[in-house]
Amino acid sequence: MATRKVQQEIQHSLATPVVAGVASLLIPGLGQALARQLQRGLLLLGSLITAIGLLAWRVSLLASSEIGAIAKLGKAIKRRPVFMIPILVCIAALWLWIAWDAYQQARPDRRGGLGIFALVLVLFFALGWQISEINLYKMVTELSDASGPLSRVVWPWAAAVTRDTETTGAGADILSPCDDEPPPPPPEEIPGQPYVVADPTCGDLATRDENFDEVPGTTLNLVGRGFAPNTKTEIWWADPIGNEFRMRKEGEYIVLQTDDEGAFQIEITMPYRLMPPSSEGRQIHWVGARQTSTVGSLKPSTALLHNIEKMVETIVLGMMATLFGIIFAIPISFMAARNLMSGSPVTMALYFLTRTILNIIRSIEPLIWAILAITVVGLGPFAGIIALTVHSIAALGKLYSESIESIDPGQIEAINATGATRLQMIMYAVVPQMIPPFVSFSIYRWDINVRMSTIIGLVGGGGIGFLLTQYIRLLDYRSAGICVWFIAITVATLDYISADIRQRFV
Repeated sequence: MATRKVQQEIQHSLATPVVAGVASLLIPGLGQALARQLQRGLLLLGSLITAIGLLAWRVSLLASSEIGAIAKLGKAIKRRPVFMIPILVCIAALWLWIAWDAYQQARPDRRGGLGIFALVLVLFFALGWQISEINLYKMVTELSDASGPLSRVVWPWAAAVTRDTETTGAGADILSPCDDEPPPPPPEEIPGQPYVVADPTCGDLATRDENFDEVPGTTLNLVGRGFAPNTKTEIWWADPIGNEFRMRKEGEYIVLQTDDEGAFQIEITMPYRLMPPSSEGRQIHWVGARQTSTVGSLKPSTALLHNIEKMVETIVLGMMATLFGIIFAIPISFMAARNLMSGSPVTMALYFLTRTILNIIRSIEPLIWAILAITVVGLGPFAGIIALTVHSIAALGKLYSESIESIDPGQIEAINATGATRLQMIMYAVVPQMIPPFVSFSIYRWDINVRMSTIIGLVGGGGIGFLLTQYIRLLDYRSAGICVWFIAITVATLDYISADIRQRFV
């Protein structure tokens, strides 16, 4: 207690409270420095400067076309009054509060508390809200638009199984344009098979006028019979060079339902087709109706099989990266432990070098390492293994070394007292204490590597992440949902397995 009182008397303020407050009013943080609270003053000064800098950046973005600071500020306030006005008020309040805090810090009893830092947090939260462009209204109002894709991701199992399909159909030839020769005759009807006839069997395709607006083609009356009753039927068109496509009406695919006897009748207009100059002779098109039905029993879909294959690859990728990481991290961790390397200047230099290298490697995300590895070994899981192994060595080396530094020094002293060598000291005093944390950290790193391997797949590092990226780009949300479910199930399973292993060894 006496020592604390002496320290408090020695650390008295260099200025009166009024002088300190005025100093911080002129230069924020200066009053705290005069009150011998230099760290507090620098922190408040840095917070204020950072807030002003972020605000100036946002103002420049909101009023990029204006010239002059006043004009830019006025335009920014006009465009974002709900954001700008409270931020300006908070910055002014923080500046004044810093002066008041300096006055309090210079008093003998130093009553300044942590309330000013709460204002700093509120200020940075408001700036972060604007910088990150959070828009809750947009999220709520447009959530309904995403309900379809989200529902397919949440429950994708309709795409996990499939059946073989069988397509039946019939069609008729259409001549375009009509000429002096007879048009194609109606197709011959075969009893028991689907039949389609068009009337007329020649006409003009849709064209474009000078304003590029579509001029409708000839209207055709399609009559079909012999199809499966009460079944959806699609209308298809094929041009003379073999290009097939489903026909549309008002932007929607033409889909009709056959009646109880498997017949239908519909009117369609000939579509727009730009035929190449190489197409010579009479231009015979084809129009028809097709029905697709499922046959056979359920079987795993291609998407499900690909997901299983890539999920196994992901697990193996994480396991191999963890194994290689452990092998290299264990010897490195001993060189990164201060208590083992503090015996001489040479070993201490090696310690600082090892820690520096580990920090540099660990600061680079596995995603970046994967991109670098791909440039060396190409796309695939090998690049992912290299990326995760490099990062695992750095991460495990740090965790292992810190565990070594926290071991009981008494056992080391006891082994050294027996005249044991350094290697014997490590084997009999350090290693037995390190087994539990080594096992715990290694299992946890395996869990991290499995989850991380799904991310590095986004850049071509192998695993299920690569497949997930392809499905999302193709807007195949059901197949993407299967990937998400497989990832979640695998991570949960590994968590239970790792918990059981940890319980046995730790």
